[in-house]
Formats: sequence, structure tokens, C-alpha cells
Amino acid sequence: MDDLYREVIIEHYKNPSYRGSLDPHDISFEDENPLCGDHIRVDLRIDANGIVTEAAFDGHGCAISQASADLLLESIIGKSVDQVKQLKKGDVMDLLGIELGPVRLKCALLPLKILKAGVYGLGEATDDLVEAE
Repeated sequence: MDDLYREVIIEHYKNPSYRGSLDPHDISFEDENPLCGDHIRVDLRIDANGIVTEAAFDGHGCAISQASADLLLESIIGKSVDQVKQLKKGDVMDLLGIELGPVRLKCALLPLKILKAGVYGLGEATDDLVEAE
């Protein structure tokens, strides 16, 4: 089963559906993982009802961070900002479908950390946005 999930990760890394930028955007936030140098920016468009209608990410990094960003953005289209605020580490892990060690876990959670900092309108993204379950 892990092989299937690894193929999904490779596919989203090589052919991301949500790579790009949105201009104009309603929310934009970027950050990096200083341990490995992964850098991601997330842009969102939100409609008048608070629903995510479009999402895009850009940046560079390992296959895990890039695939995680693509899968995460795919999962939030059509969700409310309040639903996005409720996303947790386990949601990202479910999307990826494989066990990760501590270093790779930071890579996988970077897009969620950025996304949540953006929807909360924070000045910085902190690990506590994703670490608490």
C-alpha cells in the first residue's frame, strides 16, 4: 500500500495541479523550513461567503513538501475558511498516506503551517499551528 501512496506523492510533485500564483488574491502567505530550505507561498481566493474558490502554491523544496502543498490545496477547494482553520496534522498525514520521520514531517507540515497562518492573518507561521492535535 505504501508504494501506491509513494506514487501519488511523486505524481503530485512532478505534475502539481495547484502550482502557480493568484493575482489578485485574498490571502497570501509564505514561509520556509530552515532545516532543509523548503520555501512555499500559498495564495487563496475567498468568496463573499467565506469559501475557498481558488488556491495556488509556489516555491521550491523536496517532493514531500511540494506534494503536500498540492494535495492540501486540492482538499480545501470548496471549504469554508473556518473549516480550513480546523485542519490538523493528521489531515495532512491522511492525504500523504505514509509514515514520516521527524525531519520529513516538518516538510510535510510546512504547507499546512503556511495555510493556517494565512487564514488566521498572522504575522508569522509557528509550529504550534500544526503540532497540536
